[in-house]
Amino acid sequence: QVQLVESGGGLVQPGGSLRLSCVVSGGIFSRNSMGWYRQAPGKQRELVTFITSGGYTYYSDAAKDRFTCSRDNAKNTMYLQMNNLKPEDTAIYYCNLYGGNPYDWGQGTQVTVSS
Repeated sequence: QVQLVESGGGLVQPGGSLRLSCVVSGGIFSRNSMGWYRQAPGKQRELVTFITSGGYTYYSDAAKDRFTCSRDNAKNTMYLQMNNLKPEDTAIYYCNLYGGNPYDWGQGTQVTVSS
C-alpha cells in the first residue's frame, strides 16, 4: 500500500519561504507524475503544480514564478520550494499522483502565511 507523508509546513510571514517535502513509500515513484495540491478553508482542493517522471513541470497561475517543484527519484521524494509567500497561499498542502486514480491522501502539511 502506498503511503504519502508531507512535511515542511509552518507559519511564515508574507514574503517568506518554505520548502515542503513529500515522501512516497510503496508504488513506483520514479515512473509516475506527481502533483502538489492544496485546500484552503472552505474551498475545494486545487492543483498547485505537477512534475512528470521526466522532470517536466507545470504550475498554476497562483504558483507560477514563485514556486518550484522538484523530485529526487533515488529518495522517492518530491519537493515544493515556495518563495514570496502570500496570505492567500494559506492552506493544507498535499501530494499525490497527477493523473489516474489518486493514492489514499496523506495528512498534508499546514502552511499559514500571516503577519
